Amino acid sequence: MKSLIVYCSSQGTTEKAIRILSDRLSGEVFTLDLNKESLKMDLDNFDNIIIGGSIHAGNIQKKVKQFIQEFYFELLTKEIGLFLCCMYEGDIAVEQFNQAFPVELRKSATALGLFGGEFIFSKMNFLEKQIVKRVTGTKTDQMKLDVDAIKEFASRMNSSKVLA
Repeated sequence: MKSLIVYCSSQGTTEKAIRILSDRLSGEVFTLDLNKESLKMDLDNFDNIIIGGSIHAGNIQKKVKQFIQEFYFELLTKEIGLFLCCMYEGDIAVEQFNQAFPVELRKSATALGLFGGEFIFSKMNFLEKQIVKRVTGTKTDQMKLDVDAIKEFASRMNSSKVLA
């Protein structure tokens, strides 16, 4: 089984989640950070496509949205997983997730995941720090990456091929 994880990581939290996820997926795992490179391979070469990113100012990264738009119909024919790193929990996190990914992809996905998030002020620019302080009232680093959610997501992706 070959999996491709396509993501954007702005300050490293999503990249941390990818490392944890990659270690738990069966078979070969390839990663593609859309902030650093573009897709240079055929999606047909992969059994699973996992797409994720993080929320900034209420939206997932533009490059993730562009990837989904460009490969939308191909993605509907694949085993896919969708995940989001965000600091909110509960209904707000679900709402952000639903806004980040088209409804048809969510319906056809093998695994959906909310992986928590982090505020790392040392990696933020001045504007990002001001926005986080104003919106959340937080002035210090916050680490809420949900390793159990990542493990559960990996388990669902792994079991999809066993049952197929």
